[in-house]
Amino acid sequence: MKAFLDWLDQRTGVPSVVRDAMYENIPGGASWRYVWGTVLLFALAMQFLTGIFLWANYSPSVQTAWESVNYIQNEMYGGWLLRGLHHYLAQILPALLVAHLVQVIIAGSYKAPREFNFWIGLVLLVLVLLIALSGYQLPWDQKGYWASKVALSLLGIVPFVGHSLQRIVIGGPDYGQQSLTRFFAIHAGILPCCVIAALGAHAWLFRRHGFNKRKPVGTPGAAFWPDQALRNAVACLALMAGLLFLIFENRIMSTPGPLGAELSSPADPSEAYSAARPEWSFLCMFQFLKNFPGDTEIYGAIVIPSVIFAIFFLMPFIGRKPVGHKFNVAFLLTLLCGAAVLTTMAKLEDRHNAAYQLAVKNARRDAERVQMLAHYQGVPTGGAILLVRNDALIQGPKLFAKNCASCHRFDGHDGTGQLVKDPQSAADLKGFASREWLTSFLDPEHISTTNFFGGTRFKDSKMSKFVKKTVAAYTPEKKEALKKVIIALSAEAQLKSQSDADHRDAAIVTEGCALIRDTMKCADCHQFRVKDPDASAPDLTGYGSRDWLIKIISNPAHPDLYGDRNDRMPSYGDKAILSANDIGLIADWLRGEWFEPPVSTPAAAPTQTASAK
Repeated sequence: MKAFLDWLDQRTGVPSVVRDAMYENIPGGASWRYVWGTVLLFALAMQFLTGIFLWANYSPSVQTAWESVNYIQNEMYGGWLLRGLHHYLAQILPALLVAHLVQVIIAGSYKAPREFNFWIGLVLLVLVLLIALSGYQLPWDQKGYWASKVALSLLGIVPFVGHSLQRIVIGGPDYGQQSLTRFFAIHAGILPCCVIAALGAHAWLFRRHGFNKRKPVGTPGAAFWPDQALRNAVACLALMAGLLFLIFENRIMSTPGPLGAELSSPADPSEAYSAARPEWSFLCMFQFLKNFPGDTEIYGAIVIPSVIFAIFFLMPFIGRKPVGHKFNVAFLLTLLCGAAVLTTMAKLEDRHNAAYQLAVKNARRDAERVQMLAHYQGVPTGGAILLVRNDALIQGPKLFAKNCASCHRFDGHDGTGQLVKDPQSAADLKGFASREWLTSFLDPEHISTTNFFGGTRFKDSKMSKFVKKTVAAYTPEKKEALKKVIIALSAEAQLKSQSDADHRDAAIVTEGCALIRDTMKCADCHQFRVKDPDASAPDLTGYGSRDWLIKIISNPAHPDLYGDRNDRMPSYGDKAILSANDIGLIADWLRGEWFEPPVSTPAAAPTQTASAK
């Protein structure tokens, strides 16, 4: 081995360089304050290494970016760990750089002759923040798309050149394929090259000036190996332990969420994302900008940050005198305290913001849902966004909230869980056409409440009076007959949730149908399985079925439904307010019909996400 090392040293000089570095003298002996450079180098090396492997499996297009990241996260062996390391390192790196900056300023290592090395460190901090920002959009999911869009809208307010810079960065007037391509080039190509160049310059200048010696030196100098090397290794292991904790946090703390990094549903520019927030390293800026509304935003986003950066740049000159050094330290600590306060305020505000917490809950549900659909159904040629747009469980509540919740409710809310300020003026449709819903509807105590006819013009209708007077006076025998009518009418809906009960009660359904036609006087007003031109109330044939719901949503004023007596409900289909696909999604959601994974093969589900366990 010695002969080989001598041969290699003669031809490359590498063993000598390594030997000199290992046995370099450390002024004052080994110290924990010297670990930062090694830890940062380790973190950046990890970022480059994990980034290369992610790059090998990533496809940068609007139809394949989310799909490839989903493959990494949920299908590729160990992909969730690889992505988790890369994601959380990107969040920790700014903190490591800031900690190193604090150590440098407090120790006075920014003073002559180390000014250029200090300035390069500031540049490295900015580059790392830019790398983190440019990486948000690459998964092309809702969280990254909207967080990047909001953050980079600030670029447009730069005086004189803002709009031009914005168009150059995003590749046009708005986000799309060009934006993703450019962000990928910036994130994986341009900025890493800049970081490598800055690191090279930083290392060269450090070798030129050496360690900053403390005065007086407490202990004699000692070699880098083994004491300082051991401290550096322990610090790197501590960083890795912290990363693994963040990756497994949801399992350790028994909280909902995936292993590794979060992946929200595919980006949809047509649908706003209320759960969008920047990562923690930008959260203080997010909170700070709330104090600069409208035209004053330029002061919070451009002017004040520029002044702060200028002060940091001038610190080597300010710190030439002891009072200047004290100012620099006080300025830094004040800035860090301010950032901590703003970050805490942002976290607390979000924690107590019910609308935001609901948006986060719904976003997590949608993300888990679309990843499950991608696993079991595969990704359509048009991209995973089609899984989102064609899924009743995801789109149903959103369409209901947007188009129906101004009058109707779903279990007291707008379908998404949000309470509605406007008063309820139409029925609550949770469980519509089920046995329970019909039982409550035909209850004299309930029919005129806001959950049924209470907010409509039918409050005092013939149907309402019939229930409140005739049904209220039913004998026990009539009440038993009414139960059979309810079972038969509910069976018309063919609801998946009660299919077993309908099958079990087939004889009662047959008897109830006969009661509807002949005994219970329903056919006096309603049409049921037989064409009746004199019918004056909605057709009960197939009541609550998918076709029936689509028909009433499309045109409630149809002669077979409410006709001229329709109460304010728009004809969503006939007037092209909603597409046929959207109407079908609302109908399916109200009926509780959407794709469910096969329960007989749980082992086939992905094991990396919470939704698959």
